[in-house]
Amino acid sequence: MNYPIDNLHLFTLNVGLAHHNGDWNWKNVRSPFARLYLVVEGRASLQLPSGTYDLTPGHLYFIPAFTTHNYVCDSLFTHYYLHIYEKPEGYSILDEYNFPVEVDAQPHDLELLKRLTYINPFLKLPMSNPDMYDNHQCLMDNIRKNILRPFCDKVESRGIIFILMSHFLKYATPKTNISDGRIRQTISYIRQHVTENIDIATLADMACMSKDHYIRTFKKAMGDTPNAFITKGKMAAAEVMLVTTDSPIKHVAAGIGYNDCSYFNKIFKRYAGMTPQQYRDSCLGAAASKKVIST
Repeated sequence: MNYPIDNLHLFTLNVGLAHHNGDWNWKNVRSPFARLYLVVEGRASLQLPSGTYDLTPGHLYFIPAFTTHNYVCDSLFTHYYLHIYEKPEGYSILDEYNFPVEVDAQPHDLELLKRLTYINPFLKLPMSNPDMYDNHQCLMDNIRKNILRPFCDKVESRGIIFILMSHFLKYATPKTNISDGRIRQTISYIRQHVTENIDIATLADMACMSKDHYIRTFKKAMGDTPNAFITKGKMAAAEVMLVTTDSPIKHVAAGIGYNDCSYFNKIFKRYAGMTPQQYRDSCLGAAASKKVIST
């Protein structure tokens, strides 16, 4: 991991201590922000695509952004929660790695989360139901609250998040392990310029290859053609913009390098299974699609 730390922009969206008694049961939660938990006491479970995890005291848990998951709780359960939003500068550093779901909490982590909660009382969730807070308006409100905080609180909060995330980064592994330095160089370029028009010939020149040879070498290393890789990156960026901004769809399209809005709609639907407007509406009206798990 050799990213400049200046490129890692993490913000506290929500933080607090939650007490539950069989009432933390939510299904198909999927958010544009990451979630970090420190379990204090009790028991619950987390259902992820990778499996089911028992949430136990003395452990930290991490759920990356845009990961669909369920919560199951049938008894007493107390935990600190921290919702982390990464403001991407062209690409997301956190999205570059596979993180462990669970790590041991360090002795000072509890005090760090207590302190983070203390200096950010206005970021406490009004209720645990994701329908009430996991939407565009709440996300934008919390981002604005972060901007308006005293500078000293911003610095302290960012430092605490970095410490907590370092526990997971220590064991994180790259999603792609590319031995060919020429391909690594062009992938870095793609990620930093994903919102722009990227020409394959330019990438091939950067790698000192013919265009055809570059495409073959890239696909062998990544499992996708350069065009497919670029498109996935653009659609991921569009997904964030649709959830975190009020920009018209045509501006979202232009913001990731598509001047033809109709073509963007077609590509996004192929990627997400719905049009950009339907995707935005589904985020705004999340309560219609999320159901409480029966306990």
